[in-house]
Amino acid sequence: MQFNQTMIDEFTLLAKFPLSTKMQGLKLHNDAEESLKQAAQRLFEKGVIDSPDGGYLTELGLDLIEHVTVLHSALGS
Repeated sequence: MQFNQTMIDEFTLLAKFPLSTKMQGLKLHNDAEESLKQAAQRLFEKGVIDSPDGGYLTELGLDLIEHVTVLHSALGS
């Protein structure tokens, strides 16, 4: 199993969501990196976030962010 750049971009975007509360979202602006804007569109299409420019995490998104957090903690330095 390998992580490709598309997946890494999606992980990166998910990691930007606030973890302290489910009531806070994320808004990507027009000047955001193109890779993050594309990642947001893909995550929206997959039902992970509720808006193509960020928004809030869905239930699936909340589950995934927990896994991203564990991966980051385990592999980060």
